[in-house]
Amino acid sequence: MALTITSLSATRPDYHDQGSVPAKERPTSLRGTGRFLAEKTRVTLTCDKYPKVCRENKGSPGPDCCNKRCVDVMKDRLNCGECGKKCKYSELCCKGKCVNPMSTKQHCGSCGNNCEKESLCTYGICGYAYA
Repeated sequence: MALTITSLSATRPDYHDQGSVPAKERPTSLRGTGRFLAEKTRVTLTCDKYPKVCRENKGSPGPDCCNKRCVDVMKDRLNCGECGKKCKYSELCCKGKCVNPMSTKQHCGSCGNNCEKESLCTYGICGYAYA
């Protein structure tokens, strides 16, 4: 069995003659393809021209349009609450407001993580250290 596998792998067809090359392996000419592709115009849907693109596209990051990009201004750190409003490096965008998740009781560690009334948010953990 090993001899037949070796002999099959050792034999290669000789493709020196163009007539013996199968049609799918023949080199094709790329001449003229650039002009052919240039004829096809592709319409780019950007939200600045078509605002509904952000709301109707299921794969959209958000329903709002900022700088020709679909974003969610309630969560996006670069467009928090409105287009162009950036949160600081250590802040998160929670419900359209920049908050520090390390010390904010209403968003302790992550957006919407509320600490109990008597506990504090320290290092992003509710009730980390009591005095």
